[in-house]
Amino acid sequence: MTPTPPLDDRITGSLIGAAVGDALGGPVEGYTPDQILERHGGRVTGIVGPWNGEAWRTARPIAPYHKGDGHVTDDTLMTHALIRVYEKVRDHLDAYAVADHLVPDLISTPVWIPELEAEALPLQRIFLAEKWLVARLHYAHVDPREAGSGNIVNCGAAMYMAPVGLVNAANPEAAYAEALDVAAPHQSSYGREAAGVFAAAVSAACAPGATPGSVVTTALSLAKDGTRAAIESVCEVASRYTDFESALVPLRKAVAPFDTVGADYRAPGLGARRPSRLHAIEELPLALGMLLVGAGDYRHTVLGAVNYGRDCDSIATMAGAIVGAIGGEQAVPATWAKQVAEASRLDLHAPARALTAVAHEVFARDTARRRAHEAAYATLTNAALTNATVR
Repeated sequence: MTPTPPLDDRITGSLIGAAVGDALGGPVEGYTPDQILERHGGRVTGIVGPWNGEAWRTARPIAPYHKGDGHVTDDTLMTHALIRVYEKVRDHLDAYAVADHLVPDLISTPVWIPELEAEALPLQRIFLAEKWLVARLHYAHVDPREAGSGNIVNCGAAMYMAPVGLVNAANPEAAYAEALDVAAPHQSSYGREAAGVFAAAVSAACAPGATPGSVVTTALSLAKDGTRAAIESVCEVASRYTDFESALVPLRKAVAPFDTVGADYRAPGLGARRPSRLHAIEELPLALGMLLVGAGDYRHTVLGAVNYGRDCDSIATMAGAIVGAIGGEQAVPATWAKQVAEASRLDLHAPARALTAVAHEVFARDTARRRAHEAAYATLTNAALTNATVR
């Protein structure tokens, strides 16, 4: 019988699993499965170099980023930035924590950025949808709870919500609610919804006895509107496959009706990334679908996400976070983790240790708050019974 991984191991497995998935998917992001097959002479089976080789500095459309060779992308940079916010607050986060701590971190704390091969501010690497946080909160002083409205709707908020699920380990309803609040300054509509559902999925993956099926069931129980419909459609198709190669085309067909970006990922239409109750981001349903195809195996799950192409670094980040939380650190191939840590100049264990400490503190605070509420409620109900007796 396989022992149940303890919380610290699940947090480590989830965060390292997310970073490794991110690094594996980075160099083939934006391409189709057929293009990946042609470029690499087969499917990607591990860490590969830049799509354009030595010309990565000037080649379009990727330049000037060194994607590949084990370099993490903005998904991991944002995840680690959110962990630093948890380290400062040491409690549950909300929209104001993003304004008060995350935004200042993005514009004032230099970090090593692997894709730039330089120490720089995270602001210099993050995408336009994340720069929105700085523009709206730091410069425009918008109410943090409303700042996400008007931004392009994409996976920008969802991609770094794993820490919320881990702090709320085995309590997916709480993870969902907290992530919706944390994502409010960044996203609206189905982009914000995906952030909540992804955090809930990571939380559910931390539950004792969690399986890919139980994680998907939890996600479906909380997801709303197009996000729920997309997950249901993709996972129904995914349940028929055990090999990602044969699942690539069917999974794309399953998610296509809900995806606003369209068939050509690099040339989205006028309806792309607009708010809707009928649509969903592509990345989360695909991550959950590959989780089912991979049956909880990290390699199979994440490589399926990588070889899907399109926004595959974010798909692999999400899939890696979930499957890493289920199996713990041992689920993630140690050679990949070592390569990514060395290439990206990151201590992948340090964020996990920091978040684990915060998770324990938050649980203690939650317990004290719950007991205080129970005591107050008991007093109120006993008073009501006493008053009824007196009457």
